[in-house]
Amino acid sequence: MYRIKNSKHLASVINYTNLNNMISEAEMKEFLNQAKEMNFNAVTINPTYVPLASEILADCDTKVGSVVGFPLGCENTESKIAEAKSLIENGADEINAVINLNHVASEKYDLIEEEAKLLKETVGDKTLKMIIESKILEDEQKANIVIRLEKAGVDYLKTSTGFVTPNHIYEIVNDINIFLKYAPKTKIEIYDGIDIWKMTHQVLTAGADIVASNNGYEIVSKYKELRENTQIKPKPITLKK
Repeated sequence: MYRIKNSKHLASVINYTNLNNMISEAEMKEFLNQAKEMNFNAVTINPTYVPLASEILADCDTKVGSVVGFPLGCENTESKIAEAKSLIENGADEINAVINLNHVASEKYDLIEEEAKLLKETVGDKTLKMIIESKILEDEQKANIVIRLEKAGVDYLKTSTGFVTPNHIYEIVNDINIFLKYAPKTKIEIYDGIDIWKMTHQVLTAGADIVASNNGYEIVSKYKELRENTQIKPKPITLKK
């Protein structure tokens, strides 16, 4: 059983996410300051605000993550590589790249592996996460994809862009089981509508390494309120001799 030690520990396994394409700079600053307050593992944001995030989060441990080939993943590999390079130059620590689902439909898994390998060579010692959009895939497709992604040396397998209907917890656990079986050396990030700390705990217990959530601030705040800020005075107990 996975054990969440305290709110700091909980924040350290959450990637606070905001991929809203209509967010103002003032709203993004508020989001980033929330991330800084909680000291999340990372933020995941659109490329526009990567330089701003790098500036605001410079003096804390929260990493800056952004997206490539988002949300469809159907760009050519050269375009994705150029995006990744630009993000790193602007201060990104983590690259979240969407696989080309056209290749999945055509069972061209070798092309998925080749693209992932080139992206990993591009990002170097930065973190590469490949998003597979597992909700719309069959289990056999997921297995074939993650086998190739592990061969390519990616750092994380990520389940979703967040643009597909969130999974049921049992479907999430099924995905984790597939990843653990067919790509046991690669870390797992779940991004599937997780909005309460109990569900976060369930997903981590199932074997995920990181949980991504748009509701990261609320998750940690609620945990602190329920588990750390509630003072309960026990009633006196008389023990019989």
